[in-house]
Amino acid sequence: MKEKVLSGRKHGMTVLVITILLYIAAIAVCVVFDGSESLVGKAALAAAIAWICLGWIFWMGLKVLKPQEALVLTLFGKYVGTLKGDGFYWVNPFCTSVNPAAETRLRQSGDVAPDKGVSPLKTDADVHTPMGKTADRRISLKIMTLNNNKQKINDCLGNPIEIGIAVIWRVVDTAKAVFDVDNYKEYLSLQCDTALRNIVRLYPYDVAPNVDTTGDGVADEGSLRGSSDLVAKRIRDEIQEKVNNAGIEIIEARITYLAYAPEIAAAMLQRQQASAVVDARKLIVDGAVGMVEMALEQLSEKNVVELDDERKAAMVSNLLVVLCGNHDAQPIVNSGSLY
Repeated sequence: MKEKVLSGRKHGMTVLVITILLYIAAIAVCVVFDGSESLVGKAALAAAIAWICLGWIFWMGLKVLKPQEALVLTLFGKYVGTLKGDGFYWVNPFCTSVNPAAETRLRQSGDVAPDKGVSPLKTDADVHTPMGKTADRRISLKIMTLNNNKQKINDCLGNPIEIGIAVIWRVVDTAKAVFDVDNYKEYLSLQCDTALRNIVRLYPYDVAPNVDTTGDGVADEGSLRGSSDLVAKRIRDEIQEKVNNAGIEIIEARITYLAYAPEIAAAMLQRQQASAVVDARKLIVDGAVGMVEMALEQLSEKNVVELDDERKAAMVSNLLVVLCGNHDAQPIVNSGSLY
């Protein structure tokens, strides 16, 4: 379905003024010719009464649109065009507006005229239009942000993680959005969930060895935590490919929440702590060995004391214990001979 924009329909004020004047004239005719026996009077009175009874039909064709809003119109089931842009329009009174997503409330901003007292963070299942109330059929063309619920997904190593994304989007083709999919908001939400799952399963949570995240057959250092911008771009491209047929443009996608699932979060925290301890110990040992080497070299160069191999080994052991220990050393002073 190709979008057809209706132009030259901003005659709403003209039609409104004319119909009001005709109503005034009809009332005046009824007053003047009431009880008239002439043929002209009876005809004028009948025309006035008919206008009073049916003239309101023309008001059904009056449409008011704000900036960045659109109205998709059909006439007896046939698509006739889309009104775009702010203004006061008049169209065929028998045209009906179509928006299958009018009552859908997702976790997003920018829904057109949400019901009073209804949180925009509730889903469609939580919102019901009161009986006798007509849902707003206007389609917002503004840039909107969809914040889908967090999902639990296994990364490429099989670790369950929780992740959430925010998708910035807008409608660019109203005909496709209305007629090519059943509900473009729910369709977008579903495609966001699917794309998120497809991309996340290609990456580890943190950098892991021998993992190819790009599909080129070469291991790389891609990860959800360290390559969030690249992951978000791939998610955006994946969603855009899926929603092209719904007339939707994906402007940006961002990761808003990322964490290990609760059932493994404690174990992964211990693993990270152990890794940090190992790295810290390695750094301490490297520094201690360098300091011992420097001490032995300076003692030898300055001839401070002559040490055989056994005493050097004892000195190295004592220095490493002092430098690598978790607690301050408690020295014992030897007041006798070194040997």
